[in-house]
Amino acid sequence: MRKIFLPLTRDIIKTLKQGEVVLLSGAVLTARDAAHKRLTDTLKAGKRIPVSLKGETIYYTGPTPAKIGGVIGSCGPTTSARMDLFTPLLLKHGLIGMIGKGERSKEVNLSIKKHKAVYFITIGGAGAYLSEKVKSAEVIAYKDLGPEAIYRLTVENFPAIVGTL
Repeated sequence: MRKIFLPLTRDIIKTLKQGEVVLLSGAVLTARDAAHKRLTDTLKAGKRIPVSLKGETIYYTGPTPAKIGGVIGSCGPTTSARMDLFTPLLLKHGLIGMIGKGERSKEVNLSIKKHKAVYFITIGGAGAYLSEKVKSAEVIAYKDLGPEAIYRLTVENFPAIVGTL
C-alpha cells in the first residue's frame, strides 16, 4: 500500500491508479447531505462559504460523539451517491478529493475527470475501525447540524481504494 499525504495536489492525483489501495494521512473535511446542501445553496446565492474547498478532500461521514477520552466516535462512510447532486458545483469551486462508499453517477464521474480530481472508496460498516485512524477532530462550520457539521479531521494511515480519477 502506498502512503498518500494530504492535502492532495493534481501532481499526486496523476500518479494514482484506479483500484490502487492507499493509506491517506493528513487533513480532510467531513460533510454529509445537510452540509452539502447548505454549501451549494450558499454558492448558488453568490455568497461566500465558511470553508475554502480549494485543494480539499471531503470524507462523507457524520461522526458519532467521542467516548470519554476519545478523539471521535464511529465515523464510517455514508453512501456517496447521496452527494452527487451537489458534487459538480463543489468540484468547480476547488474540491479535489472525496472519500465515501458506493458508486457515483455518470455526471459526477465526468465532473471528477474534468476537474482532475479523485474519488476514494473506503470500508463500509467499519466506522469503529476507521475512527482509530482519526488523530484529531474539530468542528469548523455549521455546528448547528450536529454530526452533519463540517469537521476538520487529521487522519493517519486511513485505508482507501482509488475509485474514479
